[in-house]
Amino acid sequence: MSKVLGFSGGDDFCPGGSLYANPKEASFFLPLGPQVDVYFPPRKRSRVNAPFVFDGEWFEQKQKTSIESLPDECLFEIFRRLPAGEDRSACACVSKRWLMLLSSICKDEICVIKNSSAENIKKDGDDVEFGGEGYLSRSLEGKKATDVRLAAIAVGTASRGGLGKLSIRGTNMCRGVTSVGLKAVSHGCPSLKSLSLWNVSTVGDEGLMEIANGCHQLEKLDLCKCPAITDKALVAIAKNCQNLTELSLESCPNVGNEGLRAIGKFCPDLRSITIKDCTGVSDQGIAGLFSTSLVLTKVKLQALSVSDLSLAVIGHYGKSVTDLVLNCLPNVSEKGFWVMGNGSGLQKLKSLTVASCRGVTDIGLEAVGKGCPNLKIAHLHKCAFLSDNGLISFAKAASSLQTLRLEECHRITQFGLFGVLFNCGGKLKAISVVRCYGIKDLSLVLPTVSPCESLRSLTISNCPGFGNASLSVLGKLCPKLQHVELSGLDGVTDAGLLPVLESSEAGLVKVNLSGCTNVTDKVVSSLANLHGWTLENLNLDGCKNISDASLMAIAENCALLCDLDVSKCSITDAGIAALAHAQQINLQILSLSGCALVSDRSLPALRKVGRTLLGLNIQHCNAINSSTVDMLVELLWRCDILS
Repeated sequence: MSKVLGFSGGDDFCPGGSLYANPKEASFFLPLGPQVDVYFPPRKRSRVNAPFVFDGEWFEQKQKTSIESLPDECLFEIFRRLPAGEDRSACACVSKRWLMLLSSICKDEICVIKNSSAENIKKDGDDVEFGGEGYLSRSLEGKKATDVRLAAIAVGTASRGGLGKLSIRGTNMCRGVTSVGLKAVSHGCPSLKSLSLWNVSTVGDEGLMEIANGCHQLEKLDLCKCPAITDKALVAIAKNCQNLTELSLESCPNVGNEGLRAIGKFCPDLRSITIKDCTGVSDQGIAGLFSTSLVLTKVKLQALSVSDLSLAVIGHYGKSVTDLVLNCLPNVSEKGFWVMGNGSGLQKLKSLTVASCRGVTDIGLEAVGKGCPNLKIAHLHKCAFLSDNGLISFAKAASSLQTLRLEECHRITQFGLFGVLFNCGGKLKAISVVRCYGIKDLSLVLPTVSPCESLRSLTISNCPGFGNASLSVLGKLCPKLQHVELSGLDGVTDAGLLPVLESSEAGLVKVNLSGCTNVTDKVVSSLANLHGWTLENLNLDGCKNISDASLMAIAENCALLCDLDVSKCSITDAGIAALAHAQQINLQILSLSGCALVSDRSLPALRKVGRTLLGLNIQHCNAINSSTVDMLVELLWRCDILS
């Protein structure tokens, strides 16, 4: 062949086989087979291993960017030598691949370069300790909750004070948060102190275990509707995050007794625990938690299948408990509350909330009152078996009681309410009765007793049987009232309210008469004349008989009033003008919602009143057109206007 073509040399022609003595250099070509002869002139050796692509008879070389062709291991070694700050963030913006590589670098894997250039960078403030102290908070909701965003947060916050609080609400249906995202957080955010996962079904034990292994400073953990998380992850948290002080578990069906026992054993600083609707939790878990947690102060148990045994354990071991909430525990009977009260362990209990527990009876509640000598706040909600006698016995036993709230306790009547006031021990400061349908308006002849001079706040709300007779008695029993809320009481009229206003000696500060449809201007005028020097907050929402006369009395006498609500009242432009001409009044909040008689003519008055306003509600004021609203928004730029 060489003779035919006239070639004299043999070095330029390569029959079969390899072009290069080094077999690695032949890898730059696609395999052509052992019988193919190729002519290739001498050339420099390529520095980059980039593929060739055939296009017919010619080769076309498509060369990637040199650093992009490096494997992940090499990029990892480069990235871990970058100084913290803008350099890492800039690299993270190049591609998703670079972002995920940067987010996989742990604090211990950072290579600190000690040379003059690094020192100069540190002096300029660009190089900050990896992870920081945990000053930043981030929240992801719905579609924004993805692994890529978590990786970006992990990289971006590492040099800006460190991520201290992370909240994830919901997840992206297509690219939801998984263990990959939490792994990035665990590597990049060792300063994380608070983690909240709500309705994140795609996160399981692996993700939470990554947090446990990388975020040893974790203090608060909140898990809600995370069905894939089990005791295995909770045990890992307990063993690795021993600074944990607050734990909340809600609707996590696979978390059970083993996890709670581990929390109690390995987390000596645990002070707050909330367990709600976790079907795997039983008496064994509660016992294991309380028997080893010595500083537990706040406890909430709701919708659990625990029995009397759990309350007995709380009554015995809860020596540090100050706040206790027991809600919807159907398997707890009267015996459970009796044993808890007689356990002598709740000496420090200050606040007790019990709701929808059939075990709250007269005997059980009295035992709790005797066993909790420092109890100051009691909220009783939907206690169907609690009667007047039990309530009075509880008030006698709980000698330190300061606040009592009764809600939907339909066996309680006005006898129980007055009995509490007679036997409160002189320390009761606030009492609230809400939606208790057992209260009827009966005329009573009171025995000669000393008034309850300690009571400062009275709330009677949405009790349809409550009327003037009961209100007159309360006015005589409570002469030192400062806060009065009588809302949703159609049976209350001027005749019942006036004695309360006249008997109040301390001066009323906050009055709420919303929904009292039979109250008239006479009450407001009396209130303004008698208590205008102390009144700061007045709510007349829905009092349809209140007119301009009330606003005139308020403008003349209530110099300290800062919050006024006259929504759905019969006031007109004249009433607003009266407020505007007041010499001393300095309103901050004014609500005129649903005042159909207030029109555009009130613009000058509203402008004048608005000099001190921070909030103005003119919703459903149909006589005020949009141009007036726009003008108000422009003039009252300091004020938040609802229209």
